[in-house]
Amino acid sequence: MKLVIISDTHSLHGQMYEDIPEGDVLIHCGDVCNRGTTREALDFIEWFKKQPHDTKIFIAGNHDWAFEKKSDELKHALADLELSGTDVHYLEDEGMTVEIDGQEINFWGSPWQPEFCNWAFNLPRGEALKEKWDMIPENTHVLITHGPPMTTGNVDFTVYDRIHVGCEELSKKIATLPNLMVHCFGHIHEGYGVEDFPGTSTKLVNASICTLRYSPSNEPIVIEI
Repeated sequence: MKLVIISDTHSLHGQMYEDIPEGDVLIHCGDVCNRGTTREALDFIEWFKKQPHDTKIFIAGNHDWAFEKKSDELKHALADLELSGTDVHYLEDEGMTVEIDGQEINFWGSPWQPEFCNWAFNLPRGEALKEKWDMIPENTHVLITHGPPMTTGNVDFTVYDRIHVGCEELSKKIATLPNLMVHCFGHIHEGYGVEDFPGTSTKLVNASICTLRYSPSNEPIVIEI
């Protein structure tokens, strides 16, 4: 199964560096919007629906106020996705299974991240976030969050602050998931790239398309599982 992973397009999805590669599942890890308006959210959904991948999964991020507040218009759009038999799926603390050529892969998506400038889907570090991560099933193969786990590598490293800003509780949870193959996210634009979660075979994928200067020039990341 080929995963094509993007994140943090910030309403610039039409200006991406290149066409999105072919694959079985297209994943967007949040910050589909910039200002977080319903109009931006609906524009993204229409663009996402047109992508050719067999299955398309997305979550919200801290810029995506529309998904936290859920105007009636957006509620209707998300309900239509669920009811129409479309291949587009919005996950918010929920999972789904994708079967391709007899291979079943369990996905889980969650938008939360530690408090960050009073944006959307923010929670205090510690117990509040732990409660969200405790919802992740043990049989998860692909985890989609907006923010990264705490690491000692580069995927959660901020250049200006020169610190690692990932979530400690998320790291603890990952260490307990025996079947986890890929954890994909974005949020920290300067952390773009792939590395291994220490002591496991889990791939950590920061797929931020926008750079630190909000140029949508990073390439989608392709992972085969």
